[in-house]
Amino acid sequence: MTDTAMLRARAMPAGTLFPVTAFFSAALVFLVEPMIAQLLLPRLGGSPEVWNTSLAFFQIALLVGYAYAHLLQRISSPAWQWRIHLGVLVLAALALPLRLSAHLGSNATAHPVLWLLAALTLSVGAPFTALSATAPLLQAWLARTPGSRRSPYGLYAASNLGSLLALLAYPFAVQPLIGLRLQAQLWSGGYLLFALAVLALGLAIRPSASASSPLADAVGEIGWRRRVAWILLAAAPSSLLLGVTSHITSDVASVPFLWVPPLALYLLTFVIAFQERPPIPRGIVLVLQALAAPVCLWLVPVRTHDWLPLLALHLATFLLTALMCHQALFARRPDPRRLTDFYVCVALGGVLGGAFNAFLAPIIFNDVWEYPAVLALAGLARPQEGRPAYATAIALLLGGLGVELFLANPDVQISGVFEFVLVAAVCACAFLLRARPAAFAVVTAGMALAGVVEHQIYDVSESHRSFFGVVQIGQTIVPELGTVRFMMHGSTVHGVEALDPALRCEPLAYYAPAGPISQVFAAVQARQPAARLGLTGLGTGTVTTFVRASDSMKVFEIDPMVLRLATDPSRFDYVRGCAKGPISFFLGDARQSLQSQAPGQFDLLLLDAFTSDSIPTHLLTREAMALYLKLIKPDGLVLLHLSNRNLELVGPAAAAIHAAGGVALTQTHAPSRQTPLFADAGAIVVLAARTSQPLQPFAKDPRWRPADPHRVRAWTDDYANVLGALVRRMRSSP
Repeated sequence: MTDTAMLRARAMPAGTLFPVTAFFSAALVFLVEPMIAQLLLPRLGGSPEVWNTSLAFFQIALLVGYAYAHLLQRISSPAWQWRIHLGVLVLAALALPLRLSAHLGSNATAHPVLWLLAALTLSVGAPFTALSATAPLLQAWLARTPGSRRSPYGLYAASNLGSLLALLAYPFAVQPLIGLRLQAQLWSGGYLLFALAVLALGLAIRPSASASSPLADAVGEIGWRRRVAWILLAAAPSSLLLGVTSHITSDVASVPFLWVPPLALYLLTFVIAFQERPPIPRGIVLVLQALAAPVCLWLVPVRTHDWLPLLALHLATFLLTALMCHQALFARRPDPRRLTDFYVCVALGGVLGGAFNAFLAPIIFNDVWEYPAVLALAGLARPQEGRPAYATAIALLLGGLGVELFLANPDVQISGVFEFVLVAAVCACAFLLRARPAAFAVVTAGMALAGVVEHQIYDVSESHRSFFGVVQIGQTIVPELGTVRFMMHGSTVHGVEALDPALRCEPLAYYAPAGPISQVFAAVQARQPAARLGLTGLGTGTVTTFVRASDSMKVFEIDPMVLRLATDPSRFDYVRGCAKGPISFFLGDARQSLQSQAPGQFDLLLLDAFTSDSIPTHLLTREAMALYLKLIKPDGLVLLHLSNRNLELVGPAAAAIHAAGGVALTQTHAPSRQTPLFADAGAIVVLAARTSQPLQPFAKDPRWRPADPHRVRAWTDDYANVLGALVRRMRSSP
């Protein structure tokens, strides 16, 4: 063996073990990400920011793993590199089996970001970092294997393919079929099998203790401009990943597992881009991205019930933009002997992009502005090419037309043909400037700003952002009600208050007098002169209008910002001006807070906890229902507000109540078409009790019907089939 040889290869076993081990390590990495997020979600109320912060943590851990792999290359003996890595894998295994650390505090919502980062570090940080270091190590070892004809960058594509398949398998196969506890046990066993695979690989290639690794410096120093380019080209797709995920899960469709498609597409772009002959040529990607980006940015503010076309547009634009950046990154790749240096910069870019979205953007932006901003700035990654003078002239002419239509007469309502001409003109301008990166970025950014102006439906006067989402407050005029003030969380109205003094304290929207929530409160108060009431999810505080002087209410709210806004009389008057009895507030996740309450105290417990339009699944499990039933009096009631555009939740709730020993009725209330907007929003509810006796008055009312507990399998803390709920809702939609 010469001094420049790192490993003595046995062609057949090593040739197979290299890609298999890379595939296996990546699959484990992307199985543990959604798995640990499912373990943590109940502690933080199911907020989309739980996933974004978790993803930012995993990117930081990936950077640590890549830096460790890079530093390991400085050890001259390949045998010691292999032995050290085996030792690291064994030490990291001490954190197994996978579980939440017992050292975590109970108050997760006081400092949610810090608590979540600590929880991830203690629970999965060590094994995740050890696994993530394997991919660049394998590529470095393969690059120094004598006689190897395989490109080490091909292992990166194989690694991302394993990540992609594991990620897709989780929501569609693993989560619906395997309980969470068993998932954690199987993953822990898979980690140990992976350590054995690394051992087998080392034995197959027989690293020599006397061999020395060639110094990377022999290849030549890499300039700082090239490193900055690597970092920026990796940061943009990483930021877009979190940005598009936040946007589609809060403003397009509040489906809990919609974080899977963006991450899957992100991984797919690595698989496509990191090949010598990519299946999608770069020229085609540049053309398609130039067509998609302006239209997508124009439609960013649009919120509609017909969310599938919008979802497809956002995902397609994200795919093309991330692929454009990653193909530019691959085109700038270094000599294979400097690949660990390259991957450290790529990982650093991923950390910066993810950290910007997860930690900085919520502080500096009052809405998810980071998504359109980075999507527009990604145009700077386009290659600079010469364009004919006439193309630039046409682009300027079309751009001028757009400016004229937007700014010359802003009071004119642009619609129909004129809007189409406007959008087509600016999109054509952007397309003609596709080879001028700076001009393209400016034009697409203008499209985003114009879209905000054009698609603003309501007069939003305030926008606030916290870890738990974006809350907007605004006003609109409604026939028969006059001016009303509303609160929106994501894409969903969370309460409406009429400003007309004659309608002061009138419950509106989901809580209208004709609706099922008002029906239940009236029935409980009719038989109970001093009712003890419980509420999870405050919103504008409309429910507090039902509290009489003899009643008392406990309110459980996870978001301090919502509590502050709802109790401010200058914004909403329900809590401070309409509730007649005492109200006490408890901050934290509803289920966690309810566990500390004394049993048998509530006459009525209303579960109305939304995150945008999505109800956190841990509030609908058999264990959660058992808790609710324990907290009510023997003749008490539990009322679950399950209105949802995208998920059918009555079936799982009814099954969980039955499994917990309760009985349930349901009502779907739809107001007439003549009902003014916001006066009555309709509602889908489930009413539960320990026995059938408290439900008898409602069972005689034709508006209420028995809830079938056998239609679907009950959700538990170990099992939830959200995909099934989505499919049932889509099938039931007209």
